[in-house]
Amino acid sequence: MSKKLTALFILLGTILSANEICGVWKSVNEDTDKAQCYVAVYEYQGKCYGRIIATCNSEGVIDDTIYEPKGRAPGIVGKPYYAGLDLIWDLKDRGERYKGKIVDPERGSIYNAQVWVEDDNLIVRGELLFFGRNVTWYPTSKADFPKTFKMPNVKKFVPVIPEVD
Repeated sequence: MSKKLTALFILLGTILSANEICGVWKSVNEDTDKAQCYVAVYEYQGKCYGRIIATCNSEGVIDDTIYEPKGRAPGIVGKPYYAGLDLIWDLKDRGERYKGKIVDPERGSIYNAQVWVEDDNLIVRGELLFFGRNVTWYPTSKADFPKTFKMPNVKKFVPVIPEVD
């Protein structure tokens, strides 16, 4: 009986920790304090991924969505749309943090990534060797999106890992 109970607690811990980072997050331009894009962090086959579902113009207003993509990622092979692009992939729960990969879609650079929740915000850290940079993503609400925007069903997302030159 105790082995089954232990297994249940481990399973629940895994599910709860994945849910901690899963959701829709807002990336903000550090210079202007305006929204840049919205990323849905979702789970697929035991790992987490981050897909851009909308991008914003210089005023922080959504002008590009997965339903009507416009802008393209010049650093990614094939120059796919930003909206719909998985920019974080293979995030695995490593205790206090998730670790995986992240891409800069403009430059095509891939970095090691660490992701964790701190003060209800998502901290996303890109690292190259010993150097790294933290960026804070913020939780979203319905008010962040146009009234006509329908939140995508992330349970149907299948990751597409971007290729770079």
